[in-house]
Amino acid sequence: MLDLDQLRTFVAIAEYGSFTRAAEMVHKTQSAVSMQMRRLEERIGRPIFMREGRLSRLTEEGEKLLHYARRLVQLNDETLAAFDETEVQGMVRLGTPDDYADRFLPEILARFSRSNPKAEVSVVCAPTANLIDLVVANELDVAIITHVEKPGGQRDEVIRREPLLWVTSARHAVENEDVLPLALGRATCGWRRAALLALRSVGREHRLLYSSWNSTAVGAAVLAGLAVSVLPESALRPGMRVLAEADGFPKLPECEIAVMRSWHQHSRVTEALVEHIISSLDNLSVPQAAE
Repeated sequence: MLDLDQLRTFVAIAEYGSFTRAAEMVHKTQSAVSMQMRRLEERIGRPIFMREGRLSRLTEEGEKLLHYARRLVQLNDETLAAFDETEVQGMVRLGTPDDYADRFLPEILARFSRSNPKAEVSVVCAPTANLIDLVVANELDVAIITHVEKPGGQRDEVIRREPLLWVTSARHAVENEDVLPLALGRATCGWRRAALLALRSVGREHRLLYSSWNSTAVGAAVLAGLAVSVLPESALRPGMRVLAEADGFPKLPECEIAVMRSWHQHSRVTEALVEHIISSLDNLSVPQAAE
């Protein structure tokens, strides 16, 4: 039988990037963590870490194990929650832009509901700039936002990175117009600023044809062949085509997705939801080195 405690420690190492930090998270000494990983490797019969100088990285077998370990730990926690009379209860106020809601909320809410059937989630869809203000004003407990630098030290944890891409219709060639028509977010949108700055840097003439906070409206303009826009990789839809540097479009910065918590209050239900958001969206853990 596999030891769930060992698997939980293994997942912590992968997620936090080091044996030292994982030991703090699972409340064990570093030597105890190292012993657990040796025993887990013996049980699996394969090396799950490889040394690179002072660093340890997941082997191919380790990455394979991580997939199963997360599922086993999650199922264990969900099973215990189903019989726990002190399970998480109450309401948590979640904010997210509408495009993130469309892409990420189904999985997040389904997993959270299974683990915490007595908890209630109130969802507000708004642009990142508005969500930040709502969190600061204590009108939201947690928000999924596009990461931006914020004054005042507000807590913000980047949990996902994706390429930001130029997109056009797969059935049209609007990108070949002399003056490039664009469909972008409103003036405070970071993706809009990045797109306009990139076009100016290469001297490409352009005009803003459509402007909206609503991602569906922007996507409709692209799919209709009326304009070019910018989207993160995971937001691409059937019928869209990516435009690269070979097409004359400059490279864009990465899109960083973050979780922002309210500093006003902390609750079990909020932290439980944050854990599910991170586990659903996280794409940063596996490539990181473990010390």
